Amino acid sequence: MESNKRQIESWLFFSWIVSFIATMGSLFFSEILQYIPCELCWFQRIFMYPLVIILGISYAKKDYEVYKYTLPLSVIGSMISLYHYSIQKISFIGDRSISCGVVPCTGEYINWLGFITIPFLAFTAFILILVCHVMIFKNIRKGA
Repeated sequence: MESNKRQIESWLFFSWIVSFIATMGSLFFSEILQYIPCELCWFQRIFMYPLVIILGISYAKKDYEVYKYTLPLSVIGSMISLYHYSIQKISFIGDRSISCGVVPCTGEYINWLGFITIPFLAFTAFILILVCHVMIFKNIRKGA
C-alpha cells in the first residue's frame, strides 16, 4: 500500500511539473518572444492554467482524488489542441476552418523539425497529464 501511495504521488507531482512547464512555456512565447496568441491558444490556456494551481494544491494536500477535476480539463484541452494542430498541418481542415480573429489560428510561430508547433506542445502536455491521472485512477482502484 505504501508503494502504491508513492506511485500516486509521483504521478501527481509529474503532472504538476508538466502543467507548470506548459504554463511557463506559453507565457514565455507571449510575454518574452511577444507572440500574440490566437483565440484557440487562449482556450488552451484556459484549460491549462488552472491545472497548475489545482495540481499544486492537491499534491501539497495529498488529495489523490484530483483526477475527478483534472481529467475533464485535460480531455477538453487536448481536443482543442488537436483541432488547432489539425488546422495548422492538414490543409483540407485549415482551408475550411473558422476565422480566428486578429491572429490566424493557422499561423505557426514555431515549426521545429517540421511538425512541432505550439498547439502540438500543448497537446503533448495535456496528453501527459491525462495519462498521469489515468494512472492515478488505476492505482487508487488497485489499492481499494
